[in-house]
Amino acid sequence: MSLFPSQAAASFDFQEIEYVKDGWVARVTINRPHNFNAYSTLALQELAAAFQDASWDDKVAVVVFTSTGHRSFCTGGDVKEYQESYTQRPRDYWKYMCCFKTYIESITNCSKPVIARLNGMAVGGGNESQLACDLAVMGEHAFIAQVGTNVGSVACGGSTQWLPIHVGDRRARGMLFLNQRYTAYASQAMGLVNAVVPTVKGPDGSFCTTFTNDRDYLGDWNTDPWESPFQTRATPEEISKAIKGSDGYSIDLSLMDSVLAGLCDQLVNKFFECTRYTKAQVNYWKDQSWYATTPHARDWLAIHYTSLEPYEGMTAFVEKRKADYEGLRRRAAEGGSSEFLWGPYAQQCPQCGAKGLPKAFEYCGQCGGALAAEAVKQ
Repeated sequence: MSLFPSQAAASFDFQEIEYVKDGWVARVTINRPHNFNAYSTLALQELAAAFQDASWDDKVAVVVFTSTGHRSFCTGGDVKEYQESYTQRPRDYWKYMCCFKTYIESITNCSKPVIARLNGMAVGGGNESQLACDLAVMGEHAFIAQVGTNVGSVACGGSTQWLPIHVGDRRARGMLFLNQRYTAYASQAMGLVNAVVPTVKGPDGSFCTTFTNDRDYLGDWNTDPWESPFQTRATPEEISKAIKGSDGYSIDLSLMDSVLAGLCDQLVNKFFECTRYTKAQVNYWKDQSWYATTPHARDWLAIHYTSLEPYEGMTAFVEKRKADYEGLRRRAAEGGSSEFLWGPYAQQCPQCGAKGLPKAFEYCGQCGGALAAEAVKQ
């Protein structure tokens, strides 16, 4: 009798993800559509448990990783949770990054091939999540983007390490510095995903995008980069209407699921030990960059969460306003403190003796007494 028996997926009683095993395929689904499938701390822990179970279960040959709905595959971490919890207790962000690191490694170390089913946008940590997978199939209505430098964070949970491997150094820098959106077909052309599938249907019920040579989708195995494969193509306006479900347009993921089923069938019909070791070999460069940088990144991010950039970035996101990027730059350029919300902890109250009061405070937070006016002006 095996010491690692197969467990029923339902026995895990997950709260924020769905886990299903059907035939040789395990399906892991982030179920947080109310928050664009951003992962919480609990979701990370549940995802890691699901991937580990699938890795050890001999009844599983391939894992499909996706999320609920059609708007978002994953938008990374829950920024509201960051703002409410981790900017208040930065030391806990180190623990959070331990959870995130375990989650990503549960994908890369999974003994089975993992296919990302990009049913919507993959943003920030969502892109890092799909980069951790072995293959990726993307709906044509989805897009990929990085947002770290917009919100006061750094995309060093997979993107700084792996984007240069996937798309080259110059493109990786563009994605990480500029935070632009990359459409599905651009993502395939860059090497971010393996296949893009039509998902936009018009008022007549047919897909807006069709291809030449009897193709139903574009894959890196069925497309010559020198030909023009489109007969018709969904426009940005049609995609927008389909996502909103307006004017008779809709998103239909059935063709994408058919393509995924075909890929799963191909993977089932391969020798599993050879596949497992092939993955271990191909992971060499990903593992090198990951294990060399993430322990450092975990500590740096935890320390950086004590500073003004993440506070301003996360708060602006929650308040739905533009972050004051230039304001922080002016503080630094004018010789002020761009690291602390109210300046460095430089003052001492002349009345009660309290130390470490922010430089910009006019009154003591301990006794309420007035602080030295010349100190506040500096």
